[in-house]
Amino acid sequence: MELRSDFLGYAFGLSRRKKRLVLCLLDSALLGASFLLAMALRLDGFSLALVGESWVAFAIILPPTIAFFAWLGLYRAVVRHVAASTLRVLALGLAISAASLFVVGQRLDLFLPRSVPIIYWLLAMFLLGGGRFGLRGLYRQSRSRLSSPVLIYGAGSAGRQLLASLQASGDYAPVAFIDDARELHGREIGGCRIYSPNRIGELIAQHDIGSMLLAIPSATRQQRKAIVERLDPFGVRVLTIPGMADIVVGRATISETREVAIEDLLGRDPIPPRQDLLDANIRGKTAMVTGAGGSIGSELCRQIARQRVARLVLLENSEFALYSVERELAMLAARERLELPLVPLLGSVQDGERVSAALRSHGVQTVFHAAAYKHVPLVEQNVVDGVRNNVFGTETVARSAIEAGVGAFVLVSTDKAVRPTSVMGASKRVAELVCQALARQQSATTFSIVRFGNVLGSSGSVIPLFRQQIEAGGPITVTHHEMTRYFMTIREAAQLVIQAGALARGGDVFVLDMGEPVRIIDLAMRMARLSGLNPVIRQPGHGDGAGAGGDIEIVMSQLRPGEKLYEELLIGGDAVPTVHPRILTASESSLDWPELASILQNLKEACDVHAPERVRAILRGAQVGFSPAAEGVEPAGGGAELPLMRDEGREHAAPAHLVRDGSF
Repeated sequence: MELRSDFLGYAFGLSRRKKRLVLCLLDSALLGASFLLAMALRLDGFSLALVGESWVAFAIILPPTIAFFAWLGLYRAVVRHVAASTLRVLALGLAISAASLFVVGQRLDLFLPRSVPIIYWLLAMFLLGGGRFGLRGLYRQSRSRLSSPVLIYGAGSAGRQLLASLQASGDYAPVAFIDDARELHGREIGGCRIYSPNRIGELIAQHDIGSMLLAIPSATRQQRKAIVERLDPFGVRVLTIPGMADIVVGRATISETREVAIEDLLGRDPIPPRQDLLDANIRGKTAMVTGAGGSIGSELCRQIARQRVARLVLLENSEFALYSVERELAMLAARERLELPLVPLLGSVQDGERVSAALRSHGVQTVFHAAAYKHVPLVEQNVVDGVRNNVFGTETVARSAIEAGVGAFVLVSTDKAVRPTSVMGASKRVAELVCQALARQQSATTFSIVRFGNVLGSSGSVIPLFRQQIEAGGPITVTHHEMTRYFMTIREAAQLVIQAGALARGGDVFVLDMGEPVRIIDLAMRMARLSGLNPVIRQPGHGDGAGAGGDIEIVMSQLRPGEKLYEELLIGGDAVPTVHPRILTASESSLDWPELASILQNLKEACDVHAPERVRAILRGAQVGFSPAAEGVEPAGGGAELPLMRDEGREHAAPAHLVRDGSF
């Protein structure tokens, strides 16, 4: 066996020229064998088959046959990738060879029965074609010993293409298909049998499967979620091929396997956006995005770029972030052939003169205010700068927008602003109150506020953190067993923000339907299992969990400063549906400008002397519901019930789709 492997390795390692020479010699020998067997079969023995006269005809047609094979490109084809097309070329070449053999025999009146060329063609097809497929099989067998055995989930056209790609590349060794369609069970594709999903565990054990490849690009997220949940107990690494949309437009190929997208773990299918709402504040207008280089800001820019905006102004305080988003948008415009005048501006939202000049000089008609410091623990450590940016930055941009005659102003807010336990949340609630108060003072600029929770893939999000920790071998850190979140993709969130802004009448507070809740510890365990690892949970100070039969630890820590187990999207009563099924509007409490102005003045004075504790005290005294985490966090052992929403002394359970944790 080892000798055969060494020989195959030597043979497949020859140069292309030497391989072609070997194939020519091999074909010549097999053609000779085919002619000999054809004569023997026709004459019932080898004695007459060896008559020299008949071999004259074969000697005459052999060189032209090999030359014709070369002309047809038979020796340009790589044997390890031989396919049905190669057989068609071979059949044509052998047909010409057999016809030539017949003509030579007749013209020279040689001893050559008329049926011999036909038998010769059949035998040569078997020997030459079978030889090529045999070499391909030996090559793949030798590569499969070095490749990881995998199962392919999905025996449709994508699965068949994936099988061909994998067999050609040798990166993985497919051993079987899994498919839900009963009528396919028991059939074979490319040597791989199709099995029922009920046989997954048996096949994994039998073939020592380490990975499962999902070949279902057209499946919905809900369908992919169901499949992922079915595979979860088996502890195999799960990879998937790109979505059908990416394959169709050429952004990806069928053979590009990837980690399972987080969207597949959540199973939330987006609904198509309403084009009229996307166009209302953007199409043919000049729009500005503050914080354009951030996670939400950059995605807002991408969505706006596709809506035929007249001009897109990017305001960003970070030079590198501004450079990155401008470059990405320019590439997007070139790739999708968009007319996209971009105006990249370096500047802070706290700089009133800079903001006013930008709004006036470029004739901005719509502002999406996404600039904010959002990381809860960091703002807890940088109270003054957090309030300056989130509160006074918002006031500066909002007042400048009114003075410049901007038509629509959309504040991107957060669920952390509802009964906040962090300075970040309290500062965002004050920013909301600023927009609500300014909306009542005038009517030229339509203000709206859009609240939502955790978005997938944003900077500092728990998802990329878990991925990094898994790639590093652990541990995965989770702050609490009962910490629960509602997730939404950045793309969906940005589209809903734009559409919500179009629904505004002035001072509206919109909340986005965030889908179903997910326990963070469940998400961590599933991500570990989908990477082929067996996770174990370890409490602080309880030793090494990985040594207790696990591959990676999940370490339970504790809530960080300002964090809550649960957060809400509503302060007051129930939200009211809008014309969009995932956008709700709420009638929230607000402050008149004189009352709010007093709070802002006190905050400004505290920030000017850089007194963080004084800032905290002012926020606690303001009517924003601020209760620092040390005072208001739920007990560590709780969390089975939904948090309560308080409305004028009454307590009622919060609607499930409006309550989430937003601590990351």
